[in-house]
Amino acid sequence: MESRGVASHSNIVSSKQKKAKRREILEKKKAIDELIKAASSEKDHLVYFQPFCHYNRNGLSVFLESGSGDKLSSSVKRYIQNLLKVNMEMAFGPEWSTEEKVKCRDMVASEARYIFVHEAPNASVDEISMKLDKSPLVGFVNYRFTLEEDIPVLYVYEIQLESHVQGKGLGKFLMQLIELIARKSCMGAVVLTVQKANALAMNFYRSKLRYTISSISPSRVDPLMGLEKSYEILCKAFDHEAKAILELIWGGGILKLLRVTHTNSF
Repeated sequence: MESRGVASHSNIVSSKQKKAKRREILEKKKAIDELIKAASSEKDHLVYFQPFCHYNRNGLSVFLESGSGDKLSSSVKRYIQNLLKVNMEMAFGPEWSTEEKVKCRDMVASEARYIFVHEAPNASVDEISMKLDKSPLVGFVNYRFTLEEDIPVLYVYEIQLESHVQGKGLGKFLMQLIELIARKSCMGAVVLTVQKANALAMNFYRSKLRYTISSISPSRVDPLMGLEKSYEILCKAFDHEAKAILELIWGGGILKLLRVTHTNSF
């Protein structure tokens, strides 16, 4: 009888521990979901970073404006489509016709967030709010707040700049701003996808910004599978848990193969 009592007590303790663990997991998931919901519902992330709304260096003067995918005007949609085609058609080659359709669908999603880049060389900071609608667009960043391996992340879907504003430090400036937005929103990392053929972009992220090939990238999940894929997933993690999961050399999770590949041109 005594041994049965001990066993019964042990089972009760084990059951309580399992319930407590499940409750802890559910509470953590709820907290993460609330983080992503709060970040995604923010109408203007730039309001917290006013000094970053104007870039005036290397003979270039631009102003930034926030936007969302479900509120794009017809003219802005056409601009995005045209710039993507100009910058990315060659990198994708024969895959472009399929990829273009995916990008057109993604760009108008309600969860898509934008930073629009307006060139305004003759406008002052005080004047720009009245001139944004008349100042030409010269680029944009398209990003979302989502989950990767249960880590809340800011995923950069696109960073696209016109050729005449590239090479002036603007791309690095925009990525620094993106990282600030991610940290302000309590995300664990910034994640993005780069075509292997885009050597300029790969060098920019890996050498200049110190991004690493993520554990969820095909080449890390399965080197043989990675050889067949035309892209790598890069990341920069901000905390210990995100680093342990997303920057681990060999990933432990199953790669989400349906992840849409996103690319960048700066």
